[in-house]
Amino acid sequence: MSLIDCAIVWNPSIAPFSIFGFDVRYYSLCWVIGLLGAYFIVKKLYKKSGVSEDLFEPLFMYCFIGILIGSRLGHCLFYQPEYYLSHPIEMLLPIKQTADGWVFRGYEGLASHGGVIGVITALLLYVRKTKLTMVWTLDNIAVAAPFFSAMVRLGNFMNSEIIGTETNLPWGVIFVQAGETVPHHPAQLYEAIAYLVIFIIGLLLYKKYSSKIGSGFFMGYCLFTIFTFRFFVEFIKENQVAFEDGMTLIMGQWLSIPLIIAGGYFMIKGIRKAA
Repeated sequence: MSLIDCAIVWNPSIAPFSIFGFDVRYYSLCWVIGLLGAYFIVKKLYKKSGVSEDLFEPLFMYCFIGILIGSRLGHCLFYQPEYYLSHPIEMLLPIKQTADGWVFRGYEGLASHGGVIGVITALLLYVRKTKLTMVWTLDNIAVAAPFFSAMVRLGNFMNSEIIGTETNLPWGVIFVQAGETVPHHPAQLYEAIAYLVIFIIGLLLYKKYSSKIGSGFFMGYCLFTIFTFRFFVEFIKENQVAFEDGMTLIMGQWLSIPLIIAGGYFMIKGIRKAA
């Protein structure tokens, strides 16, 4: 029996149902589940800290808009600037121009590095409005962020996108919708599992060291662990865009390095501050 015979053949429908004629995709569902899960986690943390619910409620919308715009612009400008700078409407709206005219396609491409920039920008506006401190807010969000990241990667797996390189391992996956006929690393699942582990460890750290909220420790832990794993898993991912071919380190790795450094800095600073 060949390894191809043993591989997992992955060919799910990317849109399990429709609402008012619009397809609802697994990726969108995972994205929403991740955001809602993070919402309730952070809400509980705010409540435990004695912060008024009036100050918490605007947070969801700020984060939603910041992550969506940041991750969208990040993908367009980091990975396909030559196309999207000449198609700015497609960069901002979930539509695409085809031979048959404009069609709704959803946002085809979101970059986590851009999402980090977007959410930080949105939170600058949030803390200005609420008078909460930036580091305290980021520490709370960082406890829940790995859960959201795990759901996004699960959505990528359902979409058969951001696939790994070819593999002979028995858990290799044949991504039929991506046009593949040989097994590949399910790199999206590697990331989803890693981020769930990071989330669980973060919760355990919070239960034991909740006094460190506001020190920058949890923000640093989130950035350092997620983007360190992201840096190394990129070695077994297929390149997303043509210009990455032949690069020793690809775009995702270069973008991860400053976030890893920042994460390590804030972890160390948080430990020293709380000591």
